[in-house]
Amino acid sequence: PSVSVSPPVTQSQRGYSVTYTSTEVCVLRGSTVDITSSYSYPGSVNRRVTTVQESFWFIKESNGVYVDLRSDPDYSGRVEYLNEDRKSTLRIRDLRESDSAEYKFRFVTNQDGGKFTGDPGVTLSVRDPQLQIDVRRSVGQFSTWTQLTCHSSCQLSDHFSYVWYKNGQRAGGKNYLHFDNISPTDSFDCTIEGHEQIRSPPVCESINLFYFNLKRKIVSVKIHPPGQIMEGSSVTLTCSSDANPAANYTWYKENTVISTEQNFTITNVTTEHGGNYQCEVQNRVGRQNTTKHLVVRLLKRFLCSVVLGVADDKDPNFPVSVYLCCRKAQREVS
Repeated sequence: PSVSVSPPVTQSQRGYSVTYTSTEVCVLRGSTVDITSSYSYPGSVNRRVTTVQESFWFIKESNGVYVDLRSDPDYSGRVEYLNEDRKSTLRIRDLRESDSAEYKFRFVTNQDGGKFTGDPGVTLSVRDPQLQIDVRRSVGQFSTWTQLTCHSSCQLSDHFSYVWYKNGQRAGGKNYLHFDNISPTDSFDCTIEGHEQIRSPPVCESINLFYFNLKRKIVSVKIHPPGQIMEGSSVTLTCSSDANPAANYTWYKENTVISTEQNFTITNVTTEHGGNYQCEVQNRVGRQNTTKHLVVRLLKRFLCSVVLGVADDKDPNFPVSVYLCCRKAQREVS
């Protein structure tokens, strides 16, 4: 039950080739790993039928001398070859950290120069799980949920089963837990079945801290200047939060992102700027949002005209009459 983290790779030369199903494998200490290769060679050379005389895996080589893993004392009793037609699988049991190395497959035929090694080989990493728990939390108007996901330093195959503990009691067997409600007193940790001696650090403080904060509205929006927003003026919307850890801010208008800053400023306001503005606050343990409605009021407009009186021709000192006539524009508020 190994884990492939890279695509198959073929090494070839003059009709001889070795293909590894993966060139990088990560497994847990104490487990078993299978490393597989397939190989090919010419069916015949100069009318001489090709046969394989020897095939083996190795990690040690010096001056053309290769040490078959089956004869390596470091692997005594732990190595097995599973050979089929033009395919070889190396199985190593009871893996140790010292087994971390580059493993290569070599085969030798009856042809002159008919020897080939798949080089580079397969890099095996043996390690402890180094488990961590990722916390995701979503808070909405109608629903709130929390999801805990267990991660290993090795990308594990389906062969491995995760084990969850809630307040010290076994709670589940998937790599994640999902809750609609979670208590501020709960503590969680995870491990891998068969490796229960190694557990993740427990998570409780980050969940609890965010849980308590969510009991009150932790996101607020203020508009400056306060009061009526007049057409042609400037306005700043400020989003505030007491989220812990520190959060990132995103502003939306009609479901479109308009800013990723804490403050959003509009200059030369028009009626088109009116509407709902939503601020979303998000950190590694959750998210929350709030909406503010912005109303833009039009300036009162007047249409005015000037009317001049007629002077008295007989009296040059008679003043001219001036009249100012005004009426309101049709629209006042938007």
